[in-house]
Amino acid sequence: MAACTATVDTIQPITCRGLSDHLKRRQPASGTLFSASRRQLTPRSEPVARSAVGLHITCAVQRLDSPSTSGVAPTEWFQKTIALPAYRRGCHVVTRKILEQLPELADFEVGMANLFIQHTSASLTINENASPDVPLDLNDSLDRIAPEGHHYRHLDEGLDDMPAHVKSSLMGASLSLPVRQGGFALGTWQGIYLNEHRNYGGSRSLVITIQGQKRSDGRAYGRSYREQRF
Repeated sequence: MAACTATVDTIQPITCRGLSDHLKRRQPASGTLFSASRRQLTPRSEPVARSAVGLHITCAVQRLDSPSTSGVAPTEWFQKTIALPAYRRGCHVVTRKILEQLPELADFEVGMANLFIQHTSASLTINENASPDVPLDLNDSLDRIAPEGHHYRHLDEGLDDMPAHVKSSLMGASLSLPVRQGGFALGTWQGIYLNEHRNYGGSRSLVITIQGQKRSDGRAYGRSYREQRF
């Protein structure tokens, strides 16, 4: 079940369970509508609005299998910037390096994590963490897609710079990862890759933002990076 605090276009807070009466006035469709006073909403059987345009909701979610029926834990936000050490040009599995600098992740029961790299000549991706040939083949493939040469206009920072920008845009600057029981919910053979596209890129900064629910007992899970494969 979810208890939500909603703010509508009028900037008036509304305490609700589900949808606010703001939605009652938008796009009726089949389903369940919530009859409401100005402050409190209770469910009844009528058409429901599907659109949440103009509605900003902060929800506290309780696990359905939880024995407790009260004390719903709130959704919390956490953000941190970490620095990865300098790597040679290529693709590198850095899951362990990230988790070693993110002990706060162990506090979260469930949620989502966004990893954002603050550079235009490096990138992030998810790929195989087992075979050492995969990072090498991936980097070779990127070199074939965006080779060095004088055919680029932007040559001010070296022959490896413009290809690095191309590779960064192809691979992406951010990742969204599910959080489960104090760790990233990666597959058995998945790892987080830092793709270093410059010959001498130096240290790389990552901004990590987590939105989720912490454990209801206030405890933290064990250091998850010790239990995962990389």
